[in-house]
Parts: sequence; structure tokens; C-alpha cells
Amino acid sequence: MEQKLQMLLDTVRKLIRRGAYPNLTKVVAKSHPADVAHLFRYLDLKEQRILFNLIEDPETAAYVLSELDHGTGAALLEQIDKETITEVLQEMPYDDAVDIIRNMPEELAEEVLQIMQDEDSEEIEELLKYGEDTAGGIMVTEYFAMDEDQTCGQAIQALQEAEDVEMVFYLYVTNEHNHLVGVLSLRQLLTVPASTKLKNIMTRDVISVRTDMDQEEVAHMVAKYNILAVPVVDEGNKLMGIITVDDVIDVLREEATEDIYKMAGSSDEELLYGFKSFKIARLRLPWLITNLFGGVITGYLMWRFKVTLKEVMALISFIPVITGMGGNVGGQSATIVVRGFATGRIDFSTLRQVFLKELRVGLIMGVVCGVTIGLVAYGWHHNPYLGIVVGLAMVTAMTVAATMGVLAPAFFKRFGVDPAIASTPFVQTANDITGILIYFGTATMFLNLLR
Repeated sequence: MEQKLQMLLDTVRKLIRRGAYPNLTKVVAKSHPADVAHLFRYLDLKEQRILFNLIEDPETAAYVLSELDHGTGAALLEQIDKETITEVLQEMPYDDAVDIIRNMPEELAEEVLQIMQDEDSEEIEELLKYGEDTAGGIMVTEYFAMDEDQTCGQAIQALQEAEDVEMVFYLYVTNEHNHLVGVLSLRQLLTVPASTKLKNIMTRDVISVRTDMDQEEVAHMVAKYNILAVPVVDEGNKLMGIITVDDVIDVLREEATEDIYKMAGSSDEELLYGFKSFKIARLRLPWLITNLFGGVITGYLMWRFKVTLKEVMALISFIPVITGMGGNVGGQSATIVVRGFATGRIDFSTLRQVFLKELRVGLIMGVVCGVTIGLVAYGWHHNPYLGIVVGLAMVTAMTVAATMGVLAPAFFKRFGVDPAIASTPFVQTANDITGILIYFGTATMFLNLLR
């Protein structure tokens, strides 16, 4: 955190501890809304509530809520009166207001919508019809569009008079039925004679998305075509709204955060629970239980190979290395594939190439590590055959782990499950089991030479 924000955070915390709320109100009023919003990331829920209640300007409060996760924003609003909630929500873009309302108790949300002005409540209720993670759920309805028969001069005048319109990056062109028929940039608009009709200079091949498209797909499309905004249309190509690049950045951040939580065997719901230990533990336990049973299966397999282990006790020295290296290699491959799916760089058409690439990488790393651990085993226990067994097992285990790191995310993706969970304890546990099988299976094959 930069020094200025650190000083502001220290001041705010000190004033909260002292209960010096009048002074704290002055500090908040003098600070930029972006700085105030940034402070909330470092405060616990109690401190957030105190600070939020001291924000007197509805516009600043709206800015703060737009920067917070929606669950926290809803929790902060729930503690104030409904009229103030309405004032704050009316200062927010409709798409952000909808996300906050979705996270409110249903009864409170209905009361707030009733208090709101007719125009605002109608727009919000319309957006609430769409799925939360769809293009319709994140679009804004304050867009700028003109009829194709209008002239550039009329468009410029309308643009100058426009109010409450989301950032204008492009001018969208519609026909008499409000169907999207073209688009042009502001540069195009300003560099032609004012009498030119829009339909004569517009680009007819418009990149657009459907209202039911998943928000992650929308983000990939915006990134792919390097556009600042994308129009949203219904099944009849009627223009319904737009999604701007700032919303796309939020989506990418949200999806990346969600993937990281899943890869850690947790959930972003933890943010909603603050310091509630039991609820957080309940979120983390399922994957830890999976790991627990995986460990039991690994132990059972070792028990099944007890004769081999009893005959050659030196094998026990390398169990942690075999399972640990397999888990690490599988985790690396799975992480690469999960992020590839998430960013659109990997799909099922390129999966075979990715699989073969990871197979080769796993084999190369396995040979290097296998030779190394084989020499260590020989030098430690003075048995060349033990070195060969441990080395072969390492090569095989690491190669299998690398391929499993590709196949597991692909399997989940194929069946509509977020592949991020494949980088959690699932892959680690699976590679522990296969590593033990490979290690003791190889040792059993060469048992007569190891005695």
C-alpha cells in the first residue's frame, strides 16, 4: 500500500478506536471516494460498518459500495434506514445496484424497490430478470444509440445533450424496430460532413453478445477483439444494453479470484463471513475430508504392499519424495490447464496438443529427477537395483502426474463443472494414490533383486 493510503488507514483506525466520530467524519469528507473505498479492504466488518455510517454523501457511499464485493455491500446497507438505502442505490449504475439488491434479504429488497422512483425501480427490476453471471445481469441500460436514418450532425447534438448515459465509447445504430444494425466510433462521427447519414458510414458487422451469454465468455470476447464496450442484444437482435470494459475487468477479477479459491479448496463465501471461524471451517472442510480419505486409501495401499515393504525397509525412505513430486507436477499442469480454459487459450480442439506437451515435459522432468533420486538411493543404501527402482518409479509417477493434471480439468470441463476444482486436493490426492501404486508396483516386480 502506498504511504499516503497507509497514513490514512492508520488515522482512520486510530479515530475508530478512540470513538472520535466527528473527526472521522471530517477525514472521510476530505478524502477522495476512491481512497475511502480502498480503505474498506483493510478493515474488518465492524470497522467497515462504523466508517460507512459516517459517510454523509450518498454519491461517495455509492462509489464505496461499487468497489466492494456485493455481499459486503448489502450487509453494510442493511444496517441503515430504507430511505437512505434508496438514495445510495439511485446514485449507483443500475448493474451495480442490481448486484447489491440480489444479496439483500428478499423482503428488504422489495421494500427498497417500492420506495425508489418508478424509472429506477423499473430498470432494476428488468435487470433482475437476467441471471447474475450472464451478459444481461452485468449490462447497463444507459447506452447511446441513434436511428440509422439520422445524420451525423443530429447524432453529435444528441450526444451533447445526453444525460445519465454510460461512458460513450461507440455510437450504436439501430433501425425503426430498435434492432442493432451497425456501430461507429466517435472519431468516424466527427470526421465526416454533418449531413452524412449514419447508415452510410456505420460498420454493419457488429460484435455483440446475447443476454444469456455467460459473463466469462463476454470478458473473453472483449479481450479477444480489444474493444472498449460490447452491445447486448436479445434473441431477436434487439439492443438491450451495453457492457463496458470496466465491468469486464470486474468479471475477470471475480472469475480469477473464484478460481484461486477453488484451487485452494475453499470458496469466496469466506469474504462474507469475516472472522466467523466455524462457518469458514465448514467451507474448507469438504476438500480436507477428501484429502483425509485419500490419505487413508494411500495408507491402505501401503498396507497391501506390506510384504514388499517388510522385505526391503529401505523403500520407506523415498515414499515422501515419490508422492510429493507427483503432487507438485500434477498441480503445475492442472494450474496451467485451468488458467488456459479460463482465458480461452485452451479448448478441446487444442487439448491433444496440450496433453502431448505436458506428457513430454513430465517425462523430461521425471528423467532428471529420477536419475537424481536413483543416484541418491544408490549412494545411501549401496544397492544399485534400489536406485533403478526408485528412479523408474519417479519417472513414471511424474509423467503420469503431468498427464493427470491435463485430463482432470478437461474431465470436469466436459461435464460442465468448473475445472478449477481439479487443482485442489483432488489432483494431489489422486497423484498420491497413483504414485504409491507405481512405486510399490515397481518394487514388487524387482523384489528378488532388491533383497
